[in-house]
Amino acid sequence: MNVTQILQQHARNAADGVAIVDNVRGKSRQITYRELDQAVGRTATLLKESGLRPGDRVLLFHPMSIELYTALAAILRGGMTAMFIDPSAGRHYIDRCCEILPPAALIASSKAQALRLTSAELRKIPMKWSIGLPVPCTRRLERAKQCRDDAAVHECSSETAALISFTSGTTGEPKATVRTHDFLLAQHEAIESSLSLSPGDIELVTMPIFVLANLASQVTSIIADADLRRPAEIEPARVLQQIEHCHANRITASPAFFERLLTCCENSDRRLLSVKRILTGGGPVPPRLLERIHRVAPQAELTVVYGSTEAEPISTVTAAQMQPADHVAMRAGKGLLVGRPVPALDVKILQDSWGQSVGALERRQFESLCCSAGSAGEIVVSGKHVLAGYADQQGEAENKFTVDGTVWHRTGDAGFFDTVGRLWLLGRCAARLCDERGAIYPLGVEQAAMRHAAIGHAAMVAHRGQRVLAVTLREPSSQPDLATLLKSLSYANVDSIRILKKIPVDPRHNSKVDYRALCRSLEAG
Repeated sequence: MNVTQILQQHARNAADGVAIVDNVRGKSRQITYRELDQAVGRTATLLKESGLRPGDRVLLFHPMSIELYTALAAILRGGMTAMFIDPSAGRHYIDRCCEILPPAALIASSKAQALRLTSAELRKIPMKWSIGLPVPCTRRLERAKQCRDDAAVHECSSETAALISFTSGTTGEPKATVRTHDFLLAQHEAIESSLSLSPGDIELVTMPIFVLANLASQVTSIIADADLRRPAEIEPARVLQQIEHCHANRITASPAFFERLLTCCENSDRRLLSVKRILTGGGPVPPRLLERIHRVAPQAELTVVYGSTEAEPISTVTAAQMQPADHVAMRAGKGLLVGRPVPALDVKILQDSWGQSVGALERRQFESLCCSAGSAGEIVVSGKHVLAGYADQQGEAENKFTVDGTVWHRTGDAGFFDTVGRLWLLGRCAARLCDERGAIYPLGVEQAAMRHAAIGHAAMVAHRGQRVLAVTLREPSSQPDLATLLKSLSYANVDSIRILKKIPVDPRHNSKVDYRALCRSLEAG
């Protein structure tokens, strides 16, 4: 089945329902399912008449918007494969991705077309389309408005590639993740059931994959009016205006995004009373963030979603499901509770051997390597919405293994199951500290430190033979009692605390600590 057939069904059964709301140059826009389906059909016709064929790869560089999802659905409807590369990764990374899987066409905003000036590989792409202002040596995608919609949908097999994106392993070499139409359908089913998507809901979204799930579930997507490449630097007032104007009853965003939103609400004594459900993930979710969300949106059910690029979602937990004892455990540095695995997945804890290949195992061997409740190790997953491999098998030895022929994915995250089957997160396996005092994962220690009133963010690393806790302050002028904080973390054998202006984090969600960059900062300081 071609996933875009779901959109056609909605165009027939919920024609006037609003599919997407966005904001362009200060103007709010919306498109119904009927209008979106017609725009997709006309764009698919344009691409087909231009010479593109099923199986061709089309690279997309465009912000989340009505135009992005129109182009994406048109590519999929024609049996082509949409390819995504993070433009912030830099020219060398973009060039390497295009060398691994050369695109047949480029569809990009007029602004993104400027990347061709520095990228030889982008210039090599045979066919180029621009969205927005005219750009020399490109065709305008707006020409699709003059095309007919023949309603044709390319029939897809279970192995037809739909989306290609890139992720990096420990070597930094891009790995191409390929999602088939069947994979997207399985992922949609997992998201719809575990995140309780209901037709008629109105959701503010900041993550591309959730717009796809919403389109399939007849949930209106309000694309946040913000630079979503930098969630920790968004202008929250515009987003709050969207929430109120569009009567959003759901919000899905990263912790860094919520930090900005909540600070604005707290400073203006604002409440989000229309919001009934809030979901956050993409990075560690501190308990104190959930407490702040509850104060600002008191009627919302709060859900923490844990997942990875190759498997989204893996587990969920609501704030209401967290017991007082769970909060005590998190404050004591035991890790972060991320809940029960979604029913569609098989999740296990494997003895931590990060950096070593696992290979092919028999069931008995696998079970002998799995940890019992309470024991920490690497979180590994298997199921229909888990990516089974990478293009050209790049990175598979590092991230995949098989059990009696079934593919399992290594998340690279450390965790454990408690005695009632709930998953707890301990951070990245690669961040584990090992010395003569034993082994410890830093995430639990960091979260315990962040419970102290003066501490903004915290990260623990091994530096010059010592366990160093780097912290930022909520107020630069505050005078924290570091001796008391250090004493409270005695169980982790922290040797010293360093106050920094900023702790380096991942560029995508601005939530996950970049430990290598942190070590460089400590060395420089």
